[in-house]
Amino acid sequence: MGHIYLVRHGQASFGSANYDQLSPLGYEQTRLLGQWFANCRQGFGRVVTGGMQRHRQSADSCLAELPRALLLETEWQTDAGFAEFDHHQVLLRLCPEFADPAEFKLMMARQEQPLRAFEQLFRDAMARWMGGAHDHDYDESWPAFRARCVAAFERLCAQTQADGVQNCIVFTSGGTISALVQHVLGLDDQQVVELSMGMVNGAVSKVLHRPGQTSLAYLNNYAHLEWLGEAGSVTYR
Repeated sequence: MGHIYLVRHGQASFGSANYDQLSPLGYEQTRLLGQWFANCRQGFGRVVTGGMQRHRQSADSCLAELPRALLLETEWQTDAGFAEFDHHQVLLRLCPEFADPAEFKLMMARQEQPLRAFEQLFRDAMARWMGGAHDHDYDESWPAFRARCVAAFERLCAQTQADGVQNCIVFTSGGTISALVQHVLGLDDQQVVELSMGMVNGAVSKVLHRPGQTSLAYLNNYAHLEWLGEAGSVTYR
């Protein structure tokens, strides 16, 4: 049986000009995950990143904490099938006025609870994207995104089975992980939205696979961040 560890990237730079960049806390979150793996003597025969900068930065930060003996393959793979969907476009299709960053900041400044207001706005944007009535508005529809993620996952399962690799780690994003969990567990789309909103930065989910069968061992594990014991170490955006 093979094991695939799906890691959500550390906290990115929400609200900045370049979201695709880990924050200082994001580096710390993934470094602690690496220490947790090292303490567990958990090694990996294959490392895959989803092709985004925050994925590679998370991989570098995490795996730098592992002894060389626990990384059995030195060449890391990149598979854009594990890339995240375009959050920016999904939000703009609901609220075109946010193409001007000043409008977004003004809206947020008016809210008594800005984070909660943003989360509701994003749920509405996700509902529009996933509803199917506006697929032509998006460069990548929800069914296309989900199919891309599942294809990348199945491709990786087939490769690792053929090569005899038991443990593989993938550095990716919350939307991708949620789509894959939906595939494994048969969840409906609304459950995927809620799952995605609850994904913790730097958390890890573990999927077991053998030919013709997959199962979820654990989901959204962030024990390494609780181990740190500091306020603010657990983030979602």
